[in-house]
Amino acid sequence: MTISFKNINIYFEHISEFDWQRKSIIFLHGFTGSANDWKNVATNFNKRFNKVAIDLIGHGKSSSPANIEFYKIDSVVEQIEEVINYLRIKEFILCGYSMGGRVALSYAVKKPNIVKGLILESSSSGIKKIKEREVRKKNDDELAEYILNNPIEDFINKWLDQEIFGTIRRFSNEKIKRIKEEKTKNSRIGLANSLRGFGTGIMPYLDKELKRLNIPVLLLSGQLDSKFTKLNVELNKLIPKSKHVSIQSAGHNIHLEEPSKFIKAVNKYLKIF
Repeated sequence: MTISFKNINIYFEHISEFDWQRKSIIFLHGFTGSANDWKNVATNFNKRFNKVAIDLIGHGKSSSPANIEFYKIDSVVEQIEEVINYLRIKEFILCGYSMGGRVALSYAVKKPNIVKGLILESSSSGIKKIKEREVRKKNDDELAEYILNNPIEDFINKWLDQEIFGTIRRFSNEKIKRIKEEKTKNSRIGLANSLRGFGTGIMPYLDKELKRLNIPVLLLSGQLDSKFTKLNVELNKLIPKSKHVSIQSAGHNIHLEEPSKFIKAVNKYLKIF
């Protein structure tokens, strides 16, 4: 389903039958992803919850406007809130992977009295050191230029060739081909502007805000993803009601690589609601 908001379209899907009386889980995909990424796991989550997946701006079937303002976090929060209001959702948990986790975390610190819980998969709270943030922003800008000036197939190959995604090489060639084909459906302008509007380099560092979060937070990282496991160990110290779970045999994309373990961890967390 698509809704219009400030002359752009935001697409979302019901992954399960929607019941107004239930709490909802809202799923936010990672960079180069879409709502489709969640379908294989979300149907296996506790049936007490509605499951709604959103195509973030610049991705999937949502608009990919040229105006960079639509990709900045304040606008993205507004876009998500528009979907929530349209569905008249009163109580919800945000579940985000990587970039989607950063969006979910940013939403929660901006709207601390609305979000009931967070599931953050391979996510961060931004980059603490200013110089490191500047370097990352420069890299994100250069990558955005590459996206705009090359076939999207070339960019997706380049993106997935990073060491952080090395663990998906265990998949069959056919499965990797399907993953790449799904990602190439995205817009080059949308992906480039996503990096420029809400890349890790431009994202505000959130640590002070995290200490004020008063909701249960599940932090998930893959055991084989040493960078994000370390980041989540640190996040776990900062968020008062958080729990960090390291998933064995998984890299950065846990719900893709080890779906049964991901489902088990999330369902255990959902029992508290």
